[in-house]
Amino acid sequence: MADKLHFDLVSPERRVFAGEVDMVVVPGAEGDFGVLANHAPFMSTIRTGAIAVHSGNDVTRTFIRGGFAEVTANGLTILAEEAIDLADVDADAVSKSLTEAREDLGQARNDEERHEAEARIEKFQALLSELSH
Repeated sequence: MADKLHFDLVSPERRVFAGEVDMVVVPGAEGDFGVLANHAPFMSTIRTGAIAVHSGNDVTRTFIRGGFAEVTANGLTILAEEAIDLADVDADAVSKSLTEAREDLGQARNDEERHEAEARIEKFQALLSELSH
């Protein structure tokens, strides 16, 4: 039996996943990278996108926003600002939220409101893009 990779995915709200997997593909700031058991240690910031967790014949995709990944001798840990299981996402609800965020941007009264609306637009666009994969 091939070596397994210990993987932890943690968001501010909770530990999203902890377990042994075959491989994880991560959207790193410098490009996507795959992590297998016995990978060389390193750290990377994460860009908004989806991680793909491979375990046997199953692949689970989770949308992540912000954070960093650390590979050590013990495995891979991802600390994400936000993590959403793509299987639980309703594309119509995300599209509606995107429309609302665009309306909020048009009605922004100051830089803070504008920045918040732009961040929501970026998130919902990225989420829709990942749902189409």
